[in-house]
Order: sequence, then structure tokens, then C-alpha cells
Amino acid sequence: MKSFIGSLVYCLSLLLVDFCESYDFKNPSHILAQSYAQRRNNALPHQTLNPAATDSQCRSRPLDLVFIIDSSRSVRPGEFEKVKIFLADMVDTLDVGPDATRVAVVNYASTVKIEFLLKSHLTKDSIKQAINRIEPLAAGTMTGMAIKKAMDEAFTEKSGARPKSKNISKVAIIVTDGRPQDQVEEVSAAARASGIEIYAVGVDRADKQSLKLMASNPLEDHVFYVETYGVIEKLTSKFRETLCGMDACAMGHDCEHICVSSGSSFYCKCRKGYILNEDQKTCSLKRKSQQIMLTMTNHSYIFTGR
Repeated sequence: MKSFIGSLVYCLSLLLVDFCESYDFKNPSHILAQSYAQRRNNALPHQTLNPAATDSQCRSRPLDLVFIIDSSRSVRPGEFEKVKIFLADMVDTLDVGPDATRVAVVNYASTVKIEFLLKSHLTKDSIKQAINRIEPLAAGTMTGMAIKKAMDEAFTEKSGARPKSKNISKVAIIVTDGRPQDQVEEVSAAARASGIEIYAVGVDRADKQSLKLMASNPLEDHVFYVETYGVIEKLTSKFRETLCGMDACAMGHDCEHICVSSGSSFYCKCRKGYILNEDQKTCSLKRKSQQIMLTMTNHSYIFTGR
């Protein structure tokens, strides 16, 4: 009997420790997104829709990534916590760092607030801690205003975005559950024209036509819809597949002339009349006196001359 009681007390103590790690006692209904994501990741590894999309492939594709999240009154507190868990899980799938992916969050309702900039946090832990501190703004749904603020302020070099010369893709992921109360078509078109790739995630009551107006083409690759916030985390693996499947050259390269994508990497080529130098990146004008022997080795050209 004593051994049974001892075992019961031990089990209860483990449950209590788990409970304490998962809840913020200053706000008992507030599930800590970071802790939840970490515990879930330790128990079950992320599953991807494409098994070939490995961490190493993601590491070769740096992004300037801005999440634009709807926290209007229609998003209940518990639902907003699930959005934060989704963001934390997304951060876990990316290779984050000064020379890798940088992350920012724009929060909006009737007003728009940049929670943190691309330059603010350059490690996964600090980003997830910042996500955990985000509070909903309530009231209306000014999605167009949020997109404009992201374009004008979050995706700037001053805020931590890399210059165009670096060829780092700029990606915005919008998460909303309602119909925008302002115009989104023109501002979304302007954002896309400026080089921002837009993904639109609709939840529950989201207006599907508005999602299509915001998103980049092809729409089937940039518009997502889930019925409830309870299953939004399932999109993590889909985004992992999508972001890891981006064109390697489009994600940034240092080829002087031509970049050629090859799976998760790329190789460089030269225009006609030029040869690839030993650094496999730059090109030199071909000389008539050169005897050129062209071979292919691991998708790169090797030139020898006399």
C-alpha cells in the first residue's frame, strides 16, 4: 500500500512540474507558446510533406520573413495563443541567424503594431520569447494598413532587411480570420511589385476572395485555408515544404553571370565568350590562345588552358 501511495505521489509531482512549465501564473489562461512548442517538438519530431526537405536544405535558403497576424476582436484569446504557437513552430523549422533567415512580426487590428523588426532578434530562442510576449490588439481588421506598414517599415534596410544586391527573398505570411475592413488589392499589388512574396492564411470566417487578392501567384501555392485555429499548426509542415522548395538561385547567390539551380543548391555558369574562374563564381573573357577543355564535375565547369 505504501509503495502504491509513493508511486501515486511521484506521478502527481511529474504532472505538477509539467503544468508549471506550461502556464503563466500571472495569466493562468495564457499558454506559453514557446514552452508548448518545445515540449511538443521533444515528443514528436516535425513531419514534412516532402521527406527530402531537410534542415540542410533550409539552411541554404535565407529569408527576410515577416509574419502579419490578425488579432482583431474576432480572434479569441485562446485562438490567438494558437497563432503564437504556430509562429514559434515555424521559427523552429527555419535556420535563423544574421546571415540566414531573419524574422519580424507585424500585429494588427484597427491599428497596426510592429512587434519586433528583422534586426531585433537573431536567434530562435530570442524570437520565440518575443512572440510569447505579443498581446492581441482587439477591435477591427485593417489588413491593408498592416500590409502597407510591413512594406514601408518592416522590409527596409533600416529595419534589418538585406539590400537587393544580396538577393535575399522577402516573404510575408499573413494570418487572418476575417474580412478586411479596408482595401487590400492595390497595396498587396504594390508589395508584390516591390519584391515581397505574399502567403495568405485564412482561418474559419476568413474571406477567401480577399486571400486571393493579397497572395502572390500561383495562388494554389500561396493561399491556405484551415477551418479552425485548432489545426493551424498543421500548416507548419506545409510551409516547411514550400519554403524549403524555393528556387536556390532566387534565394541568393554570388554568381557573376548565370546561376543555375540544382536541387537544394546551385552552380555558376558564364555567358558565351567567357570562362568560369577557379573560384567557380566569377568569369573572365576567353582568350583565343587558350585551349579549353570542358568537363562537368558536380554541376560545375572546370577550365584548363595553356
